[in-house]
Amino acid sequence: MKTINNSCTVSDKEHCGCFEKLTEEQKELIEKNQVEIKFKKGENICKQGTFAANVMFVCSGLAKIYVEGPSGFLILKIIPSGNFIGLSSLFEGNTIFQYSAVAYQDSYLRLIDISVFRKLLSINAEFATQIINILSENSIQTYGRFFCLTQKQSYGKLADTLLCLSDRVYKKREFDLLLSRRDLAELTNMATESLIRMLKKFKEDKLIKIDGKKIKITNYDKLKLISETG
Repeated sequence: MKTINNSCTVSDKEHCGCFEKLTEEQKELIEKNQVEIKFKKGENICKQGTFAANVMFVCSGLAKIYVEGPSGFLILKIIPSGNFIGLSSLFEGNTIFQYSAVAYQDSYLRLIDISVFRKLLSINAEFATQIINILSENSIQTYGRFFCLTQKQSYGKLADTLLCLSDRVYKKREFDLLLSRRDLAELTNMATESLIRMLKKFKEDKLIKIDGKKIKITNYDKLKLISETG
């Protein structure tokens, strides 16, 4: 049985291909009913509980998706370029954002009028199928994250997150980590002090190299084993 191990639940493929299912006329309709906006690092993209006027597509950058409650918040996923924000607000009777989103770094997003998006779903079956597939994938990834956060030990969760960043966000073994240590701790659902201590342990065990903000995964197989065994 295949399981989802990456606890930051980033899609392993871009979703922009769904737009190729639209006719030229339908693409033009989107063009006329969208705006492109730059969000600076740390700026709110959408707020949980507010009216959802748009479906958003991340053209470039990186964002975090999280839910808030009386006792704090939980990061659901991180969203790199080529992915949607706000699909859960598409369907009738659900007119608010179910989560909040913040830019992890300067990001450009296309904000598409949600009523136009709904119209395209109703008239283009292939496009609708693609969106349903994305929503299903999102659900499976969220289940995987909850399993990781509740069933794995801290070392397994950190290994998950580092693999996710390497495989799905930066798509290479060595990358400049644009997240702060606090951001990384929040994503891994642990205290900042614990994260720093475990990063040091991973470095001592020669699983990774750290040079300022640059991280290099030096023993991918062992890191993956830690992720799988928790």
